[in-house]
Amino acid sequence: MVGFDANVKDIIPSLPEEKTDMIAATSVLQQQAADIRQQKVNWQSYLQSQMITQEDYNFVVAFDNAEGKAKESLLQEYRAQCAKTFLNLLGHVSKDQTIQYILIMIDDMLQEDKSRVEIFREHSIRKKDSLWGPFLNLLNRQDGFITNMTSRIIAKIACWSHELMEISDLNFYLTWLKDQLKLNNNEYIQSVARCLQMMLRIDAYRFAFLSVDGISTILSILSSRVNFQVQYQLVFCLWVLTFNPLLAEKMNKFNVIPILADILSDSVKEKVTRIVLAVFRNLIEKPEDNQVAKEHCMAMVQCKVLKQLSILEQKKSDDEDIMGDVEFLNEKLQASVQDLSSFDEYSTEIRSGRLEWSPVHKSAKFWRENAGRLNEKNYELLRILIHLLETSRDPLVLSVASYDIGEYVRHYPRGKHVIEQLGGKQLVMQLLSHEDPNVRYEALLAVQKLMVHNWEYLGKQLEKEQTGNSGKQSGANPLGTKA
Repeated sequence: MVGFDANVKDIIPSLPEEKTDMIAATSVLQQQAADIRQQKVNWQSYLQSQMITQEDYNFVVAFDNAEGKAKESLLQEYRAQCAKTFLNLLGHVSKDQTIQYILIMIDDMLQEDKSRVEIFREHSIRKKDSLWGPFLNLLNRQDGFITNMTSRIIAKIACWSHELMEISDLNFYLTWLKDQLKLNNNEYIQSVARCLQMMLRIDAYRFAFLSVDGISTILSILSSRVNFQVQYQLVFCLWVLTFNPLLAEKMNKFNVIPILADILSDSVKEKVTRIVLAVFRNLIEKPEDNQVAKEHCMAMVQCKVLKQLSILEQKKSDDEDIMGDVEFLNEKLQASVQDLSSFDEYSTEIRSGRLEWSPVHKSAKFWRENAGRLNEKNYELLRILIHLLETSRDPLVLSVASYDIGEYVRHYPRGKHVIEQLGGKQLVMQLLSHEDPNVRYEALLAVQKLMVHNWEYLGKQLEKEQTGNSGKQSGANPLGTKA
């Protein structure tokens, strides 16, 4: 395990809903915990059946009945016994209802005072045992309340302790959280997201989350229909991730800007609007590479974020954070519009995946000057166009992508060969039978250009042939050599 600087969390400001990490929106887990607290455990029966020792019985009964200063005094006097008893109980009791109650006792104890997480760390050092093992094992239980309350405790110890989780334990835990997010109709999804909100405040945990494909998972869920509270929590996770400059630079490779632009457009909750704007601001402010920040600006412009900013400006929210971010983003995006070349504009649109008949597509001047630039970065833009032909269901996107491939072939001498090598020709030909007439039309034009190679080249060949034929008729040698 490695130590870390506690200040790493403090660079992230608190939003109003996040003043206390884990108790913002009342979740199913918290509602159930309130009911379970009322159902006291008969510790005497566990002692009589010799399932727990006298020592553990004495402590847990005293702890269960103590409140306020009495509980604080008990923990000061029997600090070592506290961790020992709780871990013994978790290891020896099998009844779900009792495990639930023990976990609530631990969670409440930690929530009252963050420094109490050290009780478990000190115990693991004394015993030379894993701090995480007893809790990670509980994640394999079938009871949803047990696994999610355990997860909550793990997040608190991982974030409030003076030690970071070891990488193998961390990857196991983050993978578990990610898989819980993906569960259909998971009633505990708010609690899962809350744990992630905590974990991703710690810089060292952010890259581990990236390595288990966590960012893609969050974005796939945000692309589906989720309630505004989960939407807010998951966008919050993206927000804390973007405080790391390297992750802020990588973020739009996951298509985050188009997805968040859609959420901003549809949002009716101010807290969701605020957190989306905060992510956008970080995507411009945090990258150390200015070119990446510019690309993010252009992507936002392409996704019609300026229109949403204008609407928000007119609404004039009372929230200073929202209006401050609107002003900042407006200034940056307007400046990027001024700096856009036609190729920048085109590149941004292609990368966004949201193709439309913007003027640049139909400009012959654009294609004459820029067709060859589609070969840059190992044919990056062409590969995106071809990927859109394969995956998009939007007739407009398919029509524009087909047209662009045809224009590339028409204006770049080796275009036909490149498109064939990248698998584009077959995909265009498949669109000849598409149900939408506009897609069929554009695909047909593109196929004609692919077959002919390009119009100007064909015209020159015809001229040469005509010249050659007249030369033969006058007795000239077509190879231009002496007879």
